[in-house]
Amino acid sequence: MDRPSARDLLGRVRAASQLIRGRTSIEPRVAIILGTGLGALAEEIETETTIPYGEIPDFPVSTVESHSGRLLLGQLSGQQVVAMQGRFHRYEGYTLQQVAFPVRVMRDLGAQVLVVSNACGGMNPMWDLGDLMLIADHINLLGDNPLIGPNPDELGPRFPDMSEPYDLGLQRLALDVARDEKITLRRGVYVAVSGPNLETRAEYRFLRRIGADVVGMSTVPEVIVALHGGMRVLGISIITDSCLPDALKPASVEEIIKVAGEAEPRLTLLIKNVVARLD
Repeated sequence: MDRPSARDLLGRVRAASQLIRGRTSIEPRVAIILGTGLGALAEEIETETTIPYGEIPDFPVSTVESHSGRLLLGQLSGQQVVAMQGRFHRYEGYTLQQVAFPVRVMRDLGAQVLVVSNACGGMNPMWDLGDLMLIADHINLLGDNPLIGPNPDELGPRFPDMSEPYDLGLQRLALDVARDEKITLRRGVYVAVSGPNLETRAEYRFLRRIGADVVGMSTVPEVIVALHGGMRVLGISIITDSCLPDALKPASVEEIIKVAGEAEPRLTLLIKNVVARLD
């Protein structure tokens, strides 16, 4: 998808949501992006409808290992939800407009809350591999923004406010659930970089110095578009590799997926209970 006109973008969003509405009776209140670490949550959803991304107009197709590439609609913890089983990244060759397009569609379907997860590298020396981190804020170093281009007023304001990108009420709810379930939940700042290579020692020092606790290659474009559309956002990261520059060791995708898999039950429990307690 190139950068369409405002009218064209709105038409593409409506065409995708119209196809989805024609295949389901679900009217989702909650949208979930099942990134690395939340794949098992798909099994907890009482799925009514499954739609491969390739059947939805203008949806990209997942090319990354562990990202299935299907849209799920059903019930989770008593709430009607729409869930992306797999997400997209800039390093796959997609524009940020393409990466975030499904969020626009889920918002058009009626979703008011976005829950997003990711795997990330940990730069805070006080935290451990496998820890969950509540995203309190983010830094966009992707070199682009999904809102660049014509702005359809029907989708959101030209200059959306970013003073509270991650909803404080949802953060408090997640912390309450974590306490009740005895889940360690850190809270910090996520920085998004383009990838796909991991960072150098000097880059980790720089990222830590500008205020980031963890680093990853996703999430920020989707969050920006969600806020543009007036959604409330909750973000959780799994720290899957250590990025301490003075003790840096080579990391592999296999090890990252292994750590994410071990943390997955705690993240799944956390998100299930947060969704159950939504007002």
